Amino acid sequence: MTTTAVRPRTQAPAGRLPGAWILGLHRGALEIKQFFQQRDQVVFTFAFPVVFLFLFASIFHDDVRGSGVTASQLYVPAMMASGIMSTSFQSLGISIAVERDEKVLRRLRGTPMPPAAYFLGKIWLVLFTGILETAILLLVGTSLYGVDLPSDAGRWFDFAWIFVLGLTGCALLGIAISSVPKSAKSASSVVVLPFLVLQFISGVYISIDTIPDWMLRIGALFPLKWLCQGLRGVFLPDSARVLEQAGSWEFGRTALVLAAWCVGGLALCLLTFRWKNRRGA
Repeated sequence: MTTTAVRPRTQAPAGRLPGAWILGLHRGALEIKQFFQQRDQVVFTFAFPVVFLFLFASIFHDDVRGSGVTASQLYVPAMMASGIMSTSFQSLGISIAVERDEKVLRRLRGTPMPPAAYFLGKIWLVLFTGILETAILLLVGTSLYGVDLPSDAGRWFDFAWIFVLGLTGCALLGIAISSVPKSAKSASSVVVLPFLVLQFISGVYISIDTIPDWMLRIGALFPLKWLCQGLRGVFLPDSARVLEQAGSWEFGRTALVLAAWCVGGLALCLLTFRWKNRRGA
């Protein structure tokens, strides 16, 4: 009797899932699409800093003695910095807390999607809305309040790294604080309150020469103060440096503080981020 060797049946290799980077791009496109589907959120996000800029720049519009700028021009970079933090820190802090409470994060964690893809999607959303918010405020500032665009490449380079480091640091801080609210209902209060306080002690609503020194020292611990100062250095003339606490733009120190918040914010995210709420649901 002859025997025929039976060869094991081979299965076709299963298709590999796309990497975290590709999935992150798709996730980012979905986040942006969902964002623009909520029209009230879109209007509030982009209109809020523009309305506040218009109000403050209309009320305080006199020349600032010895600086070569008007009070309304001071508010333009300040509101740009506030807009960057709003679209990153505030947006992520609230939205992630809501998604956690509604068990969206838990369901996503149970899929084959790498966790990094979820965060990449959020970063793409923050980057898109941050650029759009900044462009709108810059358009208003240049057309209505006489703010001049930088005329040399060096200032645009400064703007680029200030924007990237500031947006990244604020976004990571927003992801970290998203673990603080106990529920979706408390997310807005927990996130908005510290953001509002920082705007007052970081030179957004009130000129830094009228803020008590102890408040300025507290504000200097957080990225918003340095975002404001860095953007003033980019879009205001050098004569306005006299208004700064140190009498200069301190670009080097700004870079160090914002970079430190990127590193520290990442560490906070790794230590505090949870896929489930505190009830374990």
